[in-house]
Amino acid sequence: MLQRSIQTWIRGRRAVDGAGVRMTRILTAETVRQFDPFLLLDSFDSTDPDDYLAGFPLHPHRGIETLTYLISGEIDHRDSLGNAGRIGDGEAQWMTAGSGIMHEEMPQESPRMLGFQLWINLPARDKMTRPVYHDLRAADIPLVSPQPGVDIRVIAGSLAGQQGYKPAFVAATVLDISLAGGTAYDLALPQQQKSFLFLISGSGQAAGQRFPEKSAILLGQEGEGISLNASDGPLRVIAFAGQPLQEPIAWGGPVVMNTQKQLSEAFDELNRGTFIKTRPEL
Repeated sequence: MLQRSIQTWIRGRRAVDGAGVRMTRILTAETVRQFDPFLLLDSFDSTDPDDYLAGFPLHPHRGIETLTYLISGEIDHRDSLGNAGRIGDGEAQWMTAGSGIMHEEMPQESPRMLGFQLWINLPARDKMTRPVYHDLRAADIPLVSPQPGVDIRVIAGSLAGQQGYKPAFVAATVLDISLAGGTAYDLALPQQQKSFLFLISGSGQAAGQRFPEKSAILLGQEGEGISLNASDGPLRVIAFAGQPLQEPIAWGGPVVMNTQKQLSEAFDELNRGTFIKTRPEL
């Protein structure tokens, strides 16, 4: 397999968000050009409920999609479309915020809260699309076991003939890859797409280079894939790939638009109470 090059890598930093949730922040506004179309990546990993029970009370989003995925734990959610529910171990929530949505996520006490939230940019033509919400249950996420010691959950996109969620706006692949200690695996990636790896649990090697836990590794777009090696023990890697948008970005907190004018209009609408375009409200 022709290996992709490693362009750069980032180690996540401790952060606090929501009503006081402690997490690791990996992708930020400073990385959007390099990681386009991926905007923000936060990871939560704690055995102390005090780190996360404050949660994320009702807050707005516009112009993005969010993917929340739990390896372990539980999160209750509700939104201005009238949806409410809970995601648990091995489950995900894919939300297209589009023209605007109010959303709440409240983690529940569990032995270990481990997962991530990813923000994916929406193309300019789709920024104001109708909000849509999807629950992905564990049974909706195919499991592929290409060799002993390797299990891959296909959250989005496809792998080895197995189809995960099909994003409607940005073609994206998201894979949850578990490697037993001492296992090596050659991961094929979609051709000519922006791809990166996130070591969510454990440290290990990519293309022969060792990286610590909670690192994001940006790969070049040329090549067939990347070799992974769980040289330090069991390794959990999330692989992301998507088509870059190469569009202007105006980012203000939970709203991501293309111009400063659009961003100002969004916050004006929040102040006037006209932000939500789709009913019913909570």
